[in-house]
Amino acid sequence: MDIQLIFKIAAVGILVSVLNQVLKHSGRDDQAFLASLAGLLLVLFWILPYIAELFETIQKLFSM
Repeated sequence: MDIQLIFKIAAVGILVSVLNQVLKHSGRDDQAFLASLAGLLLVLFWILPYIAELFETIQKLFSM
């Protein structure tokens, strides 16, 4: 896993939290929720290959 991926995830988390606070204070709770959901899905798609690789490695380890 690259350190750049961790920095990207941290940057998305900071941006989403700031955007979430701005939207909530302006009375747009629904859009704040959608922004949080979009950030979560973006990060999930970034780490999905690593999760799949982890499960493949575990499967190979226990099938010996």
